[in-house]
Amino acid sequence: MSDRTRRLKRRHPTRTPEQPLPENLALNRRLRLGLPTEDEALLRGPLDPRIDHLNGDPWRVLRIMGEFVAGFDALKDVAPGVTIFGSARTPESDPMYQAAREMAYKLAKHNFSIITGGGPGIMEAGNRGAVEAGGTSVGCNIELPFEQGTNPYVRISVDFRYFFVRKVMFLKYTEGFVIFPGGYGTMDELFETLTLVQTGKIHDFPIVLFGTEYWSGLVDWLRDRVESNGMISPGDIDLMLVTDSVDEGVELLVSKFNEYHASNGDVDRDVP
Repeated sequence: MSDRTRRLKRRHPTRTPEQPLPENLALNRRLRLGLPTEDEALLRGPLDPRIDHLNGDPWRVLRIMGEFVAGFDALKDVAPGVTIFGSARTPESDPMYQAAREMAYKLAKHNFSIITGGGPGIMEAGNRGAVEAGGTSVGCNIELPFEQGTNPYVRISVDFRYFFVRKVMFLKYTEGFVIFPGGYGTMDELFETLTLVQTGKIHDFPIVLFGTEYWSGLVDWLRDRVESNGMISPGDIDLMLVTDSVDEGVELLVSKFNEYHASNGDVDRDVP
């Protein structure tokens, strides 16, 4: 194991007694070989002597295309789904873990597939709730520069090397989003989704921010600083529902789904 890998593993502990995960040997292959991730190889500058851009990039395009094909093929029968985002560091003892599990359970009972990043924490809670409800449990895992496992509640698993391909899958096969407390990755997913809704790139998907104490500071800042300075339009804050109620979140997702498909004449898509 290289010194760089050891440093990354110290900074990003992926296993604790509370969160044992089955190893994902295929996803961690490049880490075990001491190689940069596919994302890093793609985004490294052309002067990096470790990366053969001249000969490697054309083949990398084919790998990206293949990853899209594999993802589309694996998930084509999954919709309608709800994507649950949140921290990989949330232990089972945390109330947010239990809330995510309950949310996923109730959504699965409404015939939604549950889609997560396939890892531990909130992702595991979402997949677990789906399985306990007898629903479809999907995990879209990602290659990282430290060891990454797949939680045992994933029933349809797709591994991705490129973040942008994985994000397309989250968006393409979902009818709404539930965002639990999380860090940079969760924020990235939240703001990318908001941007796509705000700009009309995707239809007005419901976005539920779960945990008022956690999210209220961010929402207040968006209203008091970003909106008040004209950086977003009045009403853009309303693209999100901030709540502590699992039932309120489920109700919004179900009603928005039925409303959207009814308005398009797709009455057969209604969920119970």
